[in-house]
Amino acid sequence: MTQIATVEKILNEGYAEVSVPRKSACGHDCEECAGCGVTGTAVHARARNPIGAQPGQKVVVESSTEKLMGIILLVYMVPVVLFFLGYGVSALLGARSGVRAAAGILGFLLGIIPAVLYDRRLRAQGGLVFRIVRLF
Repeated sequence: MTQIATVEKILNEGYAEVSVPRKSACGHDCEECAGCGVTGTAVHARARNPIGAQPGQKVVVESSTEKLMGIILLVYMVPVVLFFLGYGVSALLGARSGVRAAAGILGFLLGIIPAVLYDRRLRAQGGLVFRIVRLF
């Protein structure tokens, strides 16, 4: 996955801090909407800097698509699957609708735990690392 970022500062030999504008599904046509509240926000991340980009320069950064897809599955799919699993198993056991709903919600909440733990581990390791590919 490639994105356009701005180099904020040089961290150490071979790495830089970049800011990547946060994107949403709306396409950021904020003049028309301004309903999401994320206008102007950016994510700061470490990036390998093999081209020697300097602060203030716009660059194209690349991240591992496989790792990103794994994160997406963990954050979005695991809670949904556990919701349906909790609901379905309780339905098979003959539970009433309120108990089925509670089991589904409990499954969903349990599905969030691996995402939170992975996020903490990823932050402890320095976060998701991008690679600067070229100047923009």
